[in-house]
Amino acid sequence: MLTSITLGDVTATSRTDYRALGDYVVEVERLGVDTIWSAEAWGSDAVVPLAYMAARTRTVRLATGIMQVTARAPAVTAMTAMTLNRASEGRFSLGLGLSGPQVVEGFHGVRYSRPLERLRETVEVVRAAMAGQRVRLDGNQVRLPLPGGEGKALRIALPPQPDVPILLAALGPKALAMTGAIADGWVGTCFVPETGHHYLEHLAAGAASAGRTLDGFQISAGGPLAFADDATRLLTGRKRHLAFQLSAMGSPQTNFYNNAFSRIGFAEAAAEVRRLWLDGHHEAAVSAVPDELAVRTSLIGTPADVRERVRAYRAAGVTMLQAQPGGRTPAQRLDDIGQLVDIVREVDAEATG
Repeated sequence: MLTSITLGDVTATSRTDYRALGDYVVEVERLGVDTIWSAEAWGSDAVVPLAYMAARTRTVRLATGIMQVTARAPAVTAMTAMTLNRASEGRFSLGLGLSGPQVVEGFHGVRYSRPLERLRETVEVVRAAMAGQRVRLDGNQVRLPLPGGEGKALRIALPPQPDVPILLAALGPKALAMTGAIADGWVGTCFVPETGHHYLEHLAAGAASAGRTLDGFQISAGGPLAFADDATRLLTGRKRHLAFQLSAMGSPQTNFYNNAFSRIGFAEAAAEVRRLWLDGHHEAAVSAVPDELAVRTSLIGTPADVRERVRAYRAAGVTMLQAQPGGRTPAQRLDDIGQLVDIVREVDAEATG
């Protein structure tokens, strides 16, 4: 199992010191981490931090987790991916996702209509463009060239790069099946290893529908990382994030995270947390998050606790463990990452005999 870390909120604030962040990532690379993930919501974009890291590093892979498909025209997504892949000398993985109506309609001004169709057509354009083909698609969401216009089909004026992996973030059954059918990997959220089969069954069914298997398919999932003899405070912080995710990461009508946790056995708790939060009772909502959910979606506790969670993720089929280091200082985060890398290696050795 590979180890990766997310840059998380560290790139999303006005206080970000990119020189110091680059020094930190250089040390992460030295520790043997395989991939650095960068995401976007409505702060920093996912791409620019990785471009900076490409210049500071030599071996670690760089991945968007994720770029929002409605924020860019598909051809721009392809150009960005190919440019960053060249800048990193072939170390880039393109993670794409749909986000939700709150961001898509409220921030990008695009109607959140038939989102899976948009994602599929975007992937089709990106794959064709990265393969060096002229980009043509007569889709329902994407039509290139524009019918009735003066443009003609173009190809990106860069050497073809068809081997850039495309990873999709997906939660619902149809989205998971599509991911298994058209992508090279899955960026998993709301993942509880003990119920991981729910996700993998849909991914495998989608792959089978396309005449392939999940052999070589990347399954990325994980959670916050922190070591402590008494994890009470840290798990309370995890519950606070989960309460926000279950309630505020979406519109009052649509919350894909709440739906996902509901499908894997937490429906009653998810509904109660959301009700309390939307009624303005935020602390009560945090308290209503089950301890079990906080523990099973994190890498928090003593080294023995974290080792058990790593074993659970590996047993569930995760091929890349995503850690979100939560230390207060770069030195503390690096120490935690180093411990995690060692634990993953030990667990791998146990499993392979």
